[in-house]
Amino acid sequence: MTADQEQGAGIVREGVFYSESTLHKLHDSMLYIRRFEEKAGQMYGLKKIGGFCHLCNGQEAICVGLQHAAESTDYMMTSYRDHGHILARGSDPTGVMAELLGRKGGVVKGKGGSMHMFDASKNFAGGNGIVGEQVPIGLGFGFSSLYRDDKRVTICIMGDGGINQGAVYESFNMAALWKLPIVFVVENNQYAMGTSLERASAETHLFKRGISFKIPGMKIDGMDVLEFEMKMREALEHARSGKGPILVEAMTYRYRGHSMSDPATYRTRAEVDEWRTGRDPIARIQTQMIEAGLATEESFKEKDRSIKKDVVVVAKAAEAQPEPDAAELWTDVYSDPIDGAYPYSGKVS
Repeated sequence: MTADQEQGAGIVREGVFYSESTLHKLHDSMLYIRRFEEKAGQMYGLKKIGGFCHLCNGQEAICVGLQHAAESTDYMMTSYRDHGHILARGSDPTGVMAELLGRKGGVVKGKGGSMHMFDASKNFAGGNGIVGEQVPIGLGFGFSSLYRDDKRVTICIMGDGGINQGAVYESFNMAALWKLPIVFVVENNQYAMGTSLERASAETHLFKRGISFKIPGMKIDGMDVLEFEMKMREALEHARSGKGPILVEAMTYRYRGHSMSDPATYRTRAEVDEWRTGRDPIARIQTQMIEAGLATEESFKEKDRSIKKDVVVVAKAAEAQPEPDAAELWTDVYSDPIDGAYPYSGKVS
């Protein structure tokens, strides 16, 4: 037993010790994301949020476990199901909600909305609306780290539908060829929009998709935050130590439809209930903590009430903000080069 274990209670998984404070942090982060997404869904139903809105209810363990395993300096980019990831990354919840509402105080000034969250201060590069778009972008970030030798890892997240895009495999090839420090994470939530994995993919074991590029793969239970966090540390260490990219398949499930306009009639209620009742990531860690004597059902209920109140406060603060000025249409379109960063002068010789 380590000195840290002797100092307090916790849970040990495969030799890894999770302290009581760490377990509460992981639980609280997942619960906050769940309640935030529920509030976003409610506000969408009231027509306060327009456009597309993709919720991640059920997938919280991936968002939180990944962030806990990563370094704050690591780069991250994901698909348009991005609210949970940017919240777990540490971005201001009011700024995230304001972005959903198209308000001036949003993380991208109310101009990106649900699908295009971005926070440079957290090394979070989206929120990308085009399917698979984030993968070649992640390739560029990974090449930057290799070029600068800055020891950062790029975490590039896609879905089980996005992995079928051609640009993904071009990126896999270059990432492997140059041994870039990238962890490719596939959130396999079983459905690409309304099409099941079995109907869309000849090879349904997605962690094997990198084999022809000599990219190792691993499958992880994305509904168990401790399992996911532990295995993600291994994947990140692989990339950070100079061994090149690795492909992680996270098995998960979204409780809502693909987007708010999707009634999800392509799956049965029994299937959804099986995942909700038997594998829910929040209920799972609550059970583990109660059995370990680290919490009680009543303490979790009280925490839930508190988080719901916090989310209501965030929603009201975001809604009270003004919409962006029309002049904002012309800002943030181009970025001036950083002095000394690029040798190109802008003149053709």
